[in-house]
Amino acid sequence: MRVLALCLGILAYVAGLPVAAAELGDDGLHKQPWFTDSFLEMADDLAEAGAEGKDLLILIEQQGCPYCRELHEVNFARQQIVDYLQENFMVVQLNMFGAREVVDFDGEALEERDLTVKWGVNFTPTVVIFPSDASDTSSARAAEAFRMPGYFKPFHFLKSLEYVTSDAYQSQVFQRYLQDVFQQMEEKGETPDVW
Repeated sequence: MRVLALCLGILAYVAGLPVAAAELGDDGLHKQPWFTDSFLEMADDLAEAGAEGKDLLILIEQQGCPYCRELHEVNFARQQIVDYLQENFMVVQLNMFGAREVVDFDGEALEERDLTVKWGVNFTPTVVIFPSDASDTSSARAAEAFRMPGYFKPFHFLKSLEYVTSDAYQSQVFQRYLQDVFQQMEEKGETPDVW
């Protein structure tokens, strides 16, 4: 059995597949070592991210979510995505059905599960990005720059991050931004790996 496991591990490594599943925390959520351990005070987290020259990315997941696992085992297995996240975002993870207290941008203290309802989160994973230079932080809706409702494959996930960090979200919708990216890639003779 050990030989078989070793052979499968080597085969997965050679094929570029993840050898092991993403690590699960005590709450059943997948964990990354570069997630921020926050006091869950959204206005303070945004200010802290801004002080580091970053935007705030809130990742909302739930236990047993296959698309959350996919995000960790596929997207977060790509060094380009992880490097981009670490360079440009402070990442805070929330549990869609969790009971930890969170202080929303408007000062209201409520449990994670109530915050996700308030924010209108219906799918996991959901990524909500708040730019450090948000002009209105009186509420999450006012401060929010972009939202990924559900799993985005690696190409679209990375382009979503770039859409916010480039400030393109201020002047065009995401689909138009993607069309421009595809056109620029085509002009360079590049083919996007969208699947």
